[in-house]
Amino acid sequence: PFTPVPLTLSTLGVIVTGAALGPGRGIAVMALYLAVGALGGPVFAGWESGWAFASFGYVLGYLPAAAIMGWGARRGRDRNVGTMALAALLASAAIYAVGLAWLVMWVPVGFVGGLQLGVLPFLVGDALKIGLAALLLPGAWRLVERLGR
Repeated sequence: PFTPVPLTLSTLGVIVTGAALGPGRGIAVMALYLAVGALGGPVFAGWESGWAFASFGYVLGYLPAAAIMGWGARRGRDRNVGTMALAALLASAAIYAVGLAWLVMWVPVGFVGGLQLGVLPFLVGDALKIGLAALLLPGAWRLVERLGR
């Protein structure tokens, strides 16, 4: 109720998906998700669809976020907790940048108001998601290596 941007775990899904699929496939999956929702499929938070709503920019930000994660994974950044956290932080920043730009176009609150509505309330949750992703992916790689022996 305090923001037009919904609280979801979607950004965690984007981070993990982008790293798992690589840049090309990660972007393709996010583009498909975006297209289904933009064309009327109720796949966004709150069963939302279309593109004409205040938080759609965050969904657009999933494209560069998936690319950043995929690029990092291709270079092995997903195998170390620290480098995975850094990649996830950069991907989250991309989501915020695109989302904030869209938000301030739809909700006439200016940049500072946009930060208050669309960034600040989510920082703690996103820090937890980044931490979880930074542990999940390197842990998954260790498990794969153990099972492969």
